[in-house]
Amino acid sequence: MKMRRIAARLGILGVLFHFGAFALAGDVPSVHDEAKATVAKLASPEFWGRGYTKDGMAKAAAYLEGEIAKIGLKPLAGASYRQPFEFPVQTFPGEMEVKVNGRLLVPGLDYIVSPGARGGKHKFDLVAKGADEFVGGKNEAVSVVLKDKLTWSVARKVNANTQIFLDRARMPDRPTRVAYRIETKFLPNFAAANIAGYVPGTVNPERLFLFTAHYDHLGGMGDRTFFPGANDNASGVSLILELAKYYAAHPQPYSIGFVFFAGEEAGLIGSKYFVEHPLVPLDRIRFVMNFDLEGTGEEGATVVNATEFPKEFGILTQLNNEGHYLVQIGSRGKAANSDHYWFTEHGVPAFFMYTMGGIKAYHDIFDKAETLPMTKIDDVFALTLKFGQMVSEEAALH
Repeated sequence: MKMRRIAARLGILGVLFHFGAFALAGDVPSVHDEAKATVAKLASPEFWGRGYTKDGMAKAAAYLEGEIAKIGLKPLAGASYRQPFEFPVQTFPGEMEVKVNGRLLVPGLDYIVSPGARGGKHKFDLVAKGADEFVGGKNEAVSVVLKDKLTWSVARKVNANTQIFLDRARMPDRPTRVAYRIETKFLPNFAAANIAGYVPGTVNPERLFLFTAHYDHLGGMGDRTFFPGANDNASGVSLILELAKYYAAHPQPYSIGFVFFAGEEAGLIGSKYFVEHPLVPLDRIRFVMNFDLEGTGEEGATVVNATEFPKEFGILTQLNNEGHYLVQIGSRGKAANSDHYWFTEHGVPAFFMYTMGGIKAYHDIFDKAETLPMTKIDDVFALTLKFGQMVSEEAALH
């Protein structure tokens, strides 16, 4: 057993030493300022949470198309960067007014509604159903729930009732009455698109290393409140764009692909559609590196699927230890928590790496560009370049 462990370590080190000859071109540049600017743009009111109202997701898709065209990427398949698809979604395009005990509440700050809320215009007296839940109306048409943190999401169907979640710390009194006017619109065929391009390889263009990130977020809850999604996942998008710039200027022996997924927040829809309708044969993809939540890093990073692909995780941690990029890289097993998932379900090896520490804003109105530090984006960028190089060149030997 000991001899096998030593051999495994030597195997990894052999790969690293062998590919020292394939050094990255020049010094790895800093991408911090450019990435910060991209996050600020994508998390701005212009894109309205990159969601389902005010054309937020469509505007983000058009922006990404323009950026990768300027970079000079080729479409991953055909003549278009877009891979269109549709899915159902409940939306909140207009009025959003909630009063509890006669006090007008602030959306996003005092309350959120359930993502599948039925909405309408109603007034109800409330009765306690438990310590934290209060209900009113026939068949409990409304449910008011106290929460320690308001975390929103996306729903693909309309619920039978309306739930309103209140921030416990901002609700001093027991809820006894609720009045609300909530405009909703169910879209059975919301049009979205993955955006995909690549840099052709100079020696073995059929081989592909794929970088991915989802560009959608939660959108708006009413016409005055949106969820910026700076860390989730404008940060990952910004990293992918910087990788695309680098590889466009420094083509590799193998092809490098970039996919920006839509519909992740609604249930990994874009990535599922991609693997079921692949723009390239899946067996051409050597590895997928998916990025989500890349805006911090004070406490290092975590890799999902690390236990599924121990050889690649060994390469990644060895590179990190040698380069001192992150204080640690934690290991997680298989999880369906981002767009890497459908690739491994279809036999394509994939990691999902996210940074740890710093601001804790998540799926709320506080995930803003101005408070997102992007602490370790340069280090994640440099580590990713080396990892992609080592894994892809190692595969070329076999």
